[in-house]
Amino acid sequence: MQHIIYLHGFLSSPKSVKAQQTLAFFKAHFPAVNIHIPQLPGDIGRAITQIESLVNTLPQKQLRFIGSSMGGFLSTYFVEQYGGKAVLVNPAVEPFNLLKHYMGKHLNPYTGEIFYITYNQIERLVQAHQTALRKPEDYFVLLQTGDETLDYRLAEKKYQHSKMYIEDGGNHSFVDYDKHLPDIFSFLR
Repeated sequence: MQHIIYLHGFLSSPKSVKAQQTLAFFKAHFPAVNIHIPQLPGDIGRAITQIESLVNTLPQKQLRFIGSSMGGFLSTYFVEQYGGKAVLVNPAVEPFNLLKHYMGKHLNPYTGEIFYITYNQIERLVQAHQTALRKPEDYFVLLQTGDETLDYRLAEKKYQHSKMYIEDGGNHSFVDYDKHLPDIFSFLR
């Protein structure tokens, strides 16, 4: 493993706490590992195209992802399309059901990007939805029951045959994420 792609969540960025903790951990303990943390645009189609471009520059047999929230949904899509392994942190399972209530204009507070959630973007998420996992053992899912944005039970059900850690309490940002980085690295090896 020489490359890990960290995919942030909706309205987030590479500057998020989890992204920065991930980067700092790997720089300190595994400097030979290249961490890619792309700034994903709010437009889902453009985000998928950007990730595909990055994936196509990396060794296909060793694809590794860490995905938070929407990044977890996208990580699942790419592992199912290209193979590899992923750690999912409070992943979105059916983001199209959530985002259909957020149609319209949005501002990413980290980047200042203004974008629109449209019906076409919701449809792109539906198309990217993976109803079944080919190799559930390729996923390690970290969930906190106090997630105020997503129902953790959806991920618990979808990834029931995957390695899973469920912690009572917490929130959507996943409290004490950095304490799990050694286990995340061990899984992705």
